[in-house]
Amino acid sequence: MVELARDAFVDGRWQTTNRRFAVMDPFDDAVVAEVTDSDDALVELAIAAAARAFPAWRRQPAPVRGKLLGQMAQRMLADEKRLAEICVRENGKPTKEGIAEVRYAASFLAWFAGEAERIYGETIPASDAGLRLTAIREPVGPCAVITPWNFPYAMLTRKLGAALAAGCTVVAKPAHQTPLGTLAIAQIAEQVGLPPGVFNVVPALDGPRVGGKLVRAPQIRKISFTGSTKVGMSLMRDAADDLKRVSLELGGNAPFIVFADADLDAAVAGAMVAKFRNTGQTCVGANRFILEQRIADDYTGRLCKAIGKLVTGRGSDPGVDLGPLIDDAAVAKVKRLVEDAIGKGARVLYGGAPSGKTRLVPPIVLGGITSEMQLWREEIFGPVVALRVARDEQEAIDLANDTEYGLVAYFYARDGARQVRVAEALEVGMVGVNEGLVSAAQAPFGGVKHSGIGREGSRHGIEDYTNLKYIATRI
Repeated sequence: MVELARDAFVDGRWQTTNRRFAVMDPFDDAVVAEVTDSDDALVELAIAAAARAFPAWRRQPAPVRGKLLGQMAQRMLADEKRLAEICVRENGKPTKEGIAEVRYAASFLAWFAGEAERIYGETIPASDAGLRLTAIREPVGPCAVITPWNFPYAMLTRKLGAALAAGCTVVAKPAHQTPLGTLAIAQIAEQVGLPPGVFNVVPALDGPRVGGKLVRAPQIRKISFTGSTKVGMSLMRDAADDLKRVSLELGGNAPFIVFADADLDAAVAGAMVAKFRNTGQTCVGANRFILEQRIADDYTGRLCKAIGKLVTGRGSDPGVDLGPLIDDAAVAKVKRLVEDAIGKGARVLYGGAPSGKTRLVPPIVLGGITSEMQLWREEIFGPVVALRVARDEQEAIDLANDTEYGLVAYFYARDGARQVRVAEALEVGMVGVNEGLVSAAQAPFGGVKHSGIGREGSRHGIEDYTNLKYIATRI
């Protein structure tokens, strides 16, 4: 049993209420821990602590803030085995993916540790010799970050690193399925000496209740949310009442296009990462496979062969590639989408629809997908490969853009001119060209259309936690 933090972390202290909720292993529903269920009073304490800590934290020199973030990153890496085990137990992902997530999450803290010293202003040429015009960036204020269950470490640090580097304080509300990873990061923050109130964590079973309190609190000046488009839209409406800043990283429906001139083996390798990481439970997961007609059969055969080597099982078992889906609702959704597609004419090329009560869903490959099928319109969030054939480049682009979402798109092609044309024609915030894994701490992450607002990671991510102030000085 790994050492676990189980209580809320508020104002530098571990605090509890008279209520707790169970965090369960999605593989078998074994109880991993009983965690404090934050009530309204505790959430209000966290908000007040973040507001109280903000003036002193924003005045800290940028190198001081950066040093603390760097120390947090180092401690994460030094403790990666324990942290990965926590992730595997509460999320269900394979151990190798748990370790990869810890390293990925630490990279955001390390990146923003350096960026803290690079929040630059500018001097503006004036039309009057007696004026000096400047623009500076200031922290937006106390922030609330609401994170999902699929990447409990990385989705936190991508927000937390930027916020703390910019001089903001934070109240974090993790998903009720996976609060233990966020609490483990709070332990690390305590160990490196982050001042009380700068980082607060309020786990809760009732996410909408806590999220509502955070978005309505006048002290909170920014909400950063990763999750469903429906919830993001609701948060944005509520934030408008107080004109709060919002960053929303929402749903995806990523196309994965393979053109006739592609390196097919590379396109298979990229698909295995883009589709099956975290058993398909990623917002950047490849959802709709679009194959140029000339290579469709060849590519499908190669892909099915690679998929046949995947091992499904308990995430902590050796050699496992695909763990369980997070809960019964996730399994039911995959089953509904597969059955709907088959009922409307899709062909099963590999695997079959989920059966029984297990949350272990083997990979499924469906051909003959059409726009009328629900899985063409909805985010699948499971190990389902949906294949569709396009006659040519333009039809592939049109099919790729046939969605209200616009987070990421992937395509494989050797021709340089085609790479430029297609990348610019795709209506998304991110494009992977001959690459199935696009996210990095130094790159801007985010989407367009119903996939969200704002960017995380990179220098753009830290700017989202600042206000731009213009100063005109008569000299």
